[in-house]
Amino acid sequence: MRTAEEYRAKLRSMRKNVYIDGKLVERDDPQLIPGINVIAETFNFAHDPAYAELMTARSHLTGKTINRFTHIHQSVEDLLKKQEMTRVLCQHVGGCIQRCMGVDALNALSVVTKECDLAMGTSYHERFLRYLEYFQENDLVGNCAQTDVKGDRMKRPHEQADPDLYVRVVERRSDGIVVRGAKAHNTIAPYAEEIIVLPTRHMTEKDADWAVAFAVPADAEGVYLICRATAPRPRKELKAPIAEYGGADSLTVFDNVFVPWERVFLCGETKFAGRLALMFANYHRHSYTGCKPAMTDIIMGAAALVAEYNGIEKASHVRDKLAELVAIAELVYGTGIASAVKAYRAASGTYVPDFVYTNVARYHAGVNVYREYEILADLAGGLPATLPPEGDFLNPVTRGFLEKYIMRNPAISAENQHRCFRMLSDLLCSAHAGVKQVAGVHGGGSPIMEKISIMGSYDMEAKKKIAKRLAGIQD
Repeated sequence: MRTAEEYRAKLRSMRKNVYIDGKLVERDDPQLIPGINVIAETFNFAHDPAYAELMTARSHLTGKTINRFTHIHQSVEDLLKKQEMTRVLCQHVGGCIQRCMGVDALNALSVVTKECDLAMGTSYHERFLRYLEYFQENDLVGNCAQTDVKGDRMKRPHEQADPDLYVRVVERRSDGIVVRGAKAHNTIAPYAEEIIVLPTRHMTEKDADWAVAFAVPADAEGVYLICRATAPRPRKELKAPIAEYGGADSLTVFDNVFVPWERVFLCGETKFAGRLALMFANYHRHSYTGCKPAMTDIIMGAAALVAEYNGIEKASHVRDKLAELVAIAELVYGTGIASAVKAYRAASGTYVPDFVYTNVARYHAGVNVYREYEILADLAGGLPATLPPEGDFLNPVTRGFLEKYIMRNPAISAENQHRCFRMLSDLLCSAHAGVKQVAGVHGGGSPIMEKISIMGSYDMEAKKKIAKRLAGIQD
């Protein structure tokens, strides 16, 4: 397993193809460092003996100890540990741990490449296992590029005016394929080492060129990463862990990118495109049952803290709102546990979490995002939006006034009051906060997609039979 510094060194050695605000930047650009700091913790924790059991696993391919973020789930216990690991790490960095993108894509490929081989006589699974061994051996960081830009949402890939609005194969050669198109909303892409591309939807027979899955190095020729990076506002003197972490997302462009056959995991088998899209979504929504409760934990803790600092922590309406946050966090987490316990073993030996429970959990998390922020904003009051910049608290002319007038509970120092509200401002009013709120709704699939998945997987006929029997209706 690698160290965080080895990961950082690898990023520094990669070809420049990351663009931010019109500039071609290195992968250690200051705007990317907060996101890199997040991923670094996945290496740090793996080397910490206190977290070794949670953060590492034994490879089913080599028997070696590997980072759990490169592991293929071999049991219910693996799924439960991945969920717990995600919650612990997200609590630590104050937000999304991001590396789940890669492991969720790998597990989806593990399942569907085997299914495709059994049905179609292909050899994708053997290719995938060779790639997986390489991925594990080098402890790589992967991004899953799934969401196509889609163009006209009412048209299928082959019906688009511009065929590149879904990633497609433009050439098949003896040594590989050439692909063109773009994937959107790719969290972690500018500081990932591998881009794992999966289909975004069901495909018809006419969509064969778009039914493609593959992996390329993130700095491969023809790959352009056009990025937006956000983080909490940097601190001058009142340093805080929350201000050290952030994230970045990419519009990932594939401009005639060559992919050797050994890195191609689906190519034209349209009936498995939708299956692969749904399988990744299922694994990623299971990851959300760890990260989303962690985000609620952070909001809950901040809400309880500001209530204490404002001297209202015993008020009934405060306790009622905190209980609501507890219910959201633990219902999502508990449903994630249920999805792991109800998992099934696929033909590849990979364990697949229950589709209904993962989607119920992700739906419940998504529709409650703004309610959680509403509770935090309500208990915090207006100060997070109007808090003067940190420099005014450091200026000797204004410092005394601000320390005097920020006071609430006299048992809490002015500095700690300031630290609390500076964090609340980052959580509620910063550009990074805006990204987190929208991502909380749409990341891993919008609530309508969870509803579609629930109804596609749920046995409603069985429930109708219950009603018919109770009503005395004979079929």
